Amino acid sequence: MTGHEISTEQPGYRVRVRIDGETVADSDRAVTLAETGYPLRHYLPRADVRMELLTRSETSTHCPFKGDAEYFGYPGYPDVAWSYAGQNAVRSNIQGPDITDLICFADERVEVTADR
Repeated sequence: MTGHEISTEQPGYRVRVRIDGETVADSDRAVTLAETGYPLRHYLPRADVRMELLTRSETSTHCPFKGDAEYFGYPGYPDVAWSYAGQNAVRSNIQGPDITDLICFADERVEVTADR
């Protein structure tokens, strides 16, 4: 797709995710992703996400630029996070740090703070 760009960077600031006041993720190793037509997103290492609070859902989607995404829910928040997992991730279309197997939360549905 002409004019569609994706870039990532490791900004080095702290990113926290809270759902209903509970801290679900806290990381200073986030990768930010900028994609044409979409808001800036923060992808966090699984080690910095309380994965025991999330449940893998049956939802999956395909992005021609990033690959196949798997989704995760939190009680009362279905499909609130996603990840481009392993071999199904498309790396060649992204300039910058890899987002494979990192977790991204829907900023518009949860509280995401970035200490810039």
